[in-house]
Amino acid sequence: MCGIIGVLGNHEAAPQLVEALKRLEYRGYDSAGIATVNNGVLDRRRAVGKLVNLTDHLVHNPLAGKIGIGHTRWATHGAPNVENAHPHRSGGVAVVHNGIIENFRELRAFLAAHQIGHHTDTDTETIALLASYFRDQGLTPRDAAQKTIGRLEGAYALCLLFEGEEDLLICARKGSPLAIGHGDGEMFVGSDAIALAPLTDRITYLEEGDWAIVTRAGAEIRDAANEQVSRPTKTINLDTALTDKGGYKHYMAKEIAEQPTVLQGALSHYIDADATHVVLPEPGIDFTKVERLTMVACGTAYLACFVAKYWFEQIARLPVEVDVASEFRYREPPVTKGTVGLFVSQSGETADTLAALRYMKGRADSIVSVVNVPESSIARESDLALPIFAGVEVGVASTKAFTCQLMTLATLVIRAGMDRGTLDAAQGAQMLSSLRQLPGIINQALTIEDRAAEIAVALADAEDILFLGRGPMYPLAMEGALKLKEISYIHAEAYASGELKHGPIALVDPYVPVIVMAPRDTLFDKTVSNMQEVMARGGKVLLITDAKGAKEAGDGVWETIIMPEVDPFLAPILYAVPAQLLAYHTAVAKGTDVDQPRNLAKSVTVE
Repeated sequence: MCGIIGVLGNHEAAPQLVEALKRLEYRGYDSAGIATVNNGVLDRRRAVGKLVNLTDHLVHNPLAGKIGIGHTRWATHGAPNVENAHPHRSGGVAVVHNGIIENFRELRAFLAAHQIGHHTDTDTETIALLASYFRDQGLTPRDAAQKTIGRLEGAYALCLLFEGEEDLLICARKGSPLAIGHGDGEMFVGSDAIALAPLTDRITYLEEGDWAIVTRAGAEIRDAANEQVSRPTKTINLDTALTDKGGYKHYMAKEIAEQPTVLQGALSHYIDADATHVVLPEPGIDFTKVERLTMVACGTAYLACFVAKYWFEQIARLPVEVDVASEFRYREPPVTKGTVGLFVSQSGETADTLAALRYMKGRADSIVSVVNVPESSIARESDLALPIFAGVEVGVASTKAFTCQLMTLATLVIRAGMDRGTLDAAQGAQMLSSLRQLPGIINQALTIEDRAAEIAVALADAEDILFLGRGPMYPLAMEGALKLKEISYIHAEAYASGELKHGPIALVDPYVPVIVMAPRDTLFDKTVSNMQEVMARGGKVLLITDAKGAKEAGDGVWETIIMPEVDPFLAPILYAVPAQLLAYHTAVAKGTDVDQPRNLAKSVTVE
């Protein structure tokens, strides 16, 4: 959500800023802008909509200068228009900001008392106004920035640029990620390593409460107590090819197709060479001492947790509570002895999930995270971080990250079962063997794409779609509905199949397709009964099942998608593929923006 870039370079900054912002488009945004200082003069350019609009603006109104800041904005306070776009400016100060300044009204009142008014609807403008006010009081840029940052409450990553200063950026973070990049006589600031990858591979991540004075000579980092500190600089091996579409029309299509490869890579990190044991990073986790697991996440990651709840309880006999991160800490749940907190986040920066983790810190026996970014805040603040190895995921709608989350959680479940004695060595080895076969099975499943595309043309005409599933296929049905509405904008809802007759069946008519996710497992007959209830009322059923299931389901279904047979334990991972392909091709048929659907952001770093 939102993207920040800062450049202190040896070349013109504007092209570098725009290029970096392009790499941050995956976060989701509705406006963009840059500011530079040239010959001491601060100037900026902003535009609403896609980056091409900013690029066009810069063609006709170029910005010179070798120092600058840039931003892609996802609106929180104020409509997405040019006036509210970043960078915000007051006098000789410009700022880009990700997050929410919770006390901006109090700051506005303070400024109003000094005859300083605001011109936008944003909370961010108060940062520039405040810094400019302190500059007018005779403070240096450094002191004005420090005093401004000290007055801010809420979550923020920010970068300040000052008129007359062509070798100075000041940045800070609290609750939102920010990194400093080190070049050869050049320095950079960015929301994440993806933005900085073309500029440098040497990254220093600011920690919570840090602020930094950045010049071409380096960065002076100070903590929340204003003590000078040293933060490690790491070399990031980010393959820039991962952010290319690779011949696909959309990033989402590429990322769906990458799943067999990334899943195979994830497996190699968690299963030993003999395929008999699950190997975890140090310090590991002893499940014999775990009495309860509390899993917390948002969106698709929450649904991965929901699937894993079935696995942990059925296979490892471990009680599991699953919570939506945005609600978790506000109900102040009691945390009992023997509880482990498990937090799942693709970015590792999800604000609600990070806040829930901090609530559990000191209450739970230990904190475990499942993340795609090993250097993220959630990973760094966990006792044990489990990378999912999905690689860069650009499409807003999560695909390969979801299946890699499930794969990582599945290995953790097997480890828990073997530790707790609910799986013996032979059973554990058999489940690991099934896991190792899954990438190949998913590769087979991808051959249904043409069939999914054909059915999607009809789905694109629907206004409402229902998804049904039982057991661990229920959260998978929820994921199918979420994917569809995220990118096609069709209203979709999911229900546990047995709940259909307790209300939702009233929605069934010939114009509401019902997508039933039902591999031939122990719950299949129950699901078929619910499916028959739909068809008896004129409903159109799309059945997603295997060959045995299709044969046993009988006649009457509208359409069928045949999946490869798989161990029932792994069906939720496999059946993510048709859910993704149906959503993708329905969105394509409707002509929506698949990779950057309206109103959504890839990484949600505000509450």
